[in-house]
Amino acid sequence: MAVLDDLRQRLADALRDRVAGPGAEERAAQLIGAPGPRWFADDRPIRTVHADASMFVGGLRALLLQTLHPLAMAGVAQHSDYRHDPWGRLQRTADFLAATTYGTAEVARQTVDRVAAVHRRVTGTTRDGRTYSASDPHLLRWVHVAEVDSFLAAHRAYGALPLGPDGRDGYVADMAVVARALGVPAPPTTEQALADQLAAFRHELRSTPESRDAVRYLVANPPLPVPARPVYGALVAAAVATLPAWSRPMLRLPWLPVAERVALRPLGSLVTEGIRWATFADSPFRQADAASATNLS
Repeated sequence: MAVLDDLRQRLADALRDRVAGPGAEERAAQLIGAPGPRWFADDRPIRTVHADASMFVGGLRALLLQTLHPLAMAGVAQHSDYRHDPWGRLQRTADFLAATTYGTAEVARQTVDRVAAVHRRVTGTTRDGRTYSASDPHLLRWVHVAEVDSFLAAHRAYGALPLGPDGRDGYVADMAVVARALGVPAPPTTEQALADQLAAFRHELRSTPESRDAVRYLVANPPLPVPARPVYGALVAAAVATLPAWSRPMLRLPWLPVAERVALRPLGSLVTEGIRWATFADSPFRQADAASATNLS
C-alpha cells in the first residue's frame, strides 16, 4: 500500500504541476475556504462537472474544436505563445475555471475583469485580410459554446457522476453566468440551445494552415517527455472520440465509429479513471462537491 500511495502521489503532483501549476492545492484550498458569497451554490451542476477528471479530456476537445474558427485561431496563432509556453496557457485556463466556479463572487469578478482586459489587447488581421478582436462578442460566443459543449460531452462520456437532462441544462445555465460576465450576449441556457448555437457557427468553420499546425502540435507533437506520451495519447484519443463527426474532415482526424465505440471510448474511460485515482481522490474541489453532487438528476 505504501508503494501504491507513493506512486499515486507522484502522479498527482506531476499532473497538478503541469495543468494547474505549482501551488495548485494551496490555491484550491484558498478558493474554497475563503468566506463570502459565490456565483454558484454547492449543489450546482457546474461544480460536479468541473471537479471531475473528465475535464482533462474536455479541455483537449475544446482546444481542437476551437481551432476551426479562422478568426479565433488567427488570434491564438498571432498572440499566444502556446508553442513555447503551452502549460502556462493551460494553467491560466484552469485557474479561471476554478476561480469562477469555486471562488467568492469578488474573486470571480476580478478574474473575469482580468481576462477581459487581456482580450481587449488581442486584435489583428488574418492572412486573408479580415480583422479580428478577441473581445468581439461573436468570437467570445464561439469560444464559449465550444468549451461548454466540450466539457459537457467529455463529462457525459467519462464523468464519474453523470448528469441527467435537468443537470445538463443546469450546467449550461451555470456557464451562461460566466459567459455574460465576459461579454457574451444571450448565451445558451439549455443543452438544446447550446446545440443550436454551435450549429449556427458551422458555416464559418474551416481548416486553415494555422488550425492544421495547432492540431498537429496538440495531437502528434505535445511538449511532453517520452514516458508521459502514452497517457497523453490516450487522452487525445478520448477527446477525439467525443468530437462531432462533422468536425473530423476539417481537423484532418479520422472518424471510425466502430473503432471508437469498441476501443477509444473504453480507453478514454480507463485513462480518465486513472487520472481520477491519481489526482482527484484528495482534491479539495472533489471533497467539496462529493456530498452535494448525488442530488443532481
